[in-house]
Amino acid sequence: MSRTKAQSLSRMGIDIGKNTFHVVGMDDKGNILIRRCFTRVKLIEYLARLPQTTIGMEACPGCHWLARKAKSFGHTPCIVPAQFVKPFVKSNKNDLIDAEAIAEAISRPTMRTVIPKTTAQLDLQALHRIRERVVSHKTAVVNQARAFLLEYGLTIHSGIAKFTHDMPSLLSDEPNELSPSMRDILIDLWQEYRSLEEKLLHLRRQIESIADADGIAKRLTSIPGVGKLTATAMTAFVGNGQQFKSGRNLAAWLGLVPREYSTGGKQRLLGMSKRGNAYLRKLLIHGARTCVLHLNRTTNFLGQWVQLMEERGVHRNKVVVALANKIARIIWAVMTRPGAFYLQQREI
Repeated sequence: MSRTKAQSLSRMGIDIGKNTFHVVGMDDKGNILIRRCFTRVKLIEYLARLPQTTIGMEACPGCHWLARKAKSFGHTPCIVPAQFVKPFVKSNKNDLIDAEAIAEAISRPTMRTVIPKTTAQLDLQALHRIRERVVSHKTAVVNQARAFLLEYGLTIHSGIAKFTHDMPSLLSDEPNELSPSMRDILIDLWQEYRSLEEKLLHLRRQIESIADADGIAKRLTSIPGVGKLTATAMTAFVGNGQQFKSGRNLAAWLGLVPREYSTGGKQRLLGMSKRGNAYLRKLLIHGARTCVLHLNRTTNFLGQWVQLMEERGVHRNKVVVALANKIARIIWAVMTRPGAFYLQQREI
């Protein structure tokens, strides 16, 4: 690229691939100055020589690594969610058109962007995702074993505790109708289940040790309904929370607010939007459900609020979601304001 084009370059969109990266650069008026394709090594060499500019990319695997590399060269990285880039794609789709759409999307002053994650956040986030996959695998093993047992007239009550208690006795009971082949299959499933339990225990200890060493996570665990798992998940996916202007914005990002469909001056609020991170939303709702069941309704002000909602006849599920919204706002306040959990001082 000539020196004149490099000096007039205002922003650049990069479509990230596994091995190739398509680049489109624009000036202030939106005129295209660069259309190129690079390998991973050549792109890093190119960015190192390029004058400082704004570099946009879609939120996808590899974007945080590229954002850290671009920032080390003095560039300003800008990560945009893919759903906000799609409206800027013109006509047919290819990699260069996607890169051009990214470059146009980052030019919008009100565009919502993603904060680049640190390596510590990515490591913790990976632990949570591995744990979620192992839990899903464990549930599949339990359901499959139950289904096999039903074909032989043997039943196990729902719940992991019942499965763990009843399965050894069923496998050791010779008079039951299990065939030798099916007994061997179920023994293999039981061994697989035990190995998954050990792996989950190892992951839990890793996450808990990280929570004990993290000041923000330790403060978050003082909030009702927030344990070490939820606290570390919030620090991994949200960071320090400074990218949100208020706790309400965090709750909206988590999908814990009503979905709106208003037109003609008439406001319509529907069910919760379920946008954003489904894993965090699930953890917060499970924590809120625990609070609804176990919070003291006389000494804890959140318990008093739950009691008031139930006295008004609000459905239990609505109370749980509303409490999860409340907990999300408290989390934002604790994350952005150093110090201990301030709400403990308000308990009666």
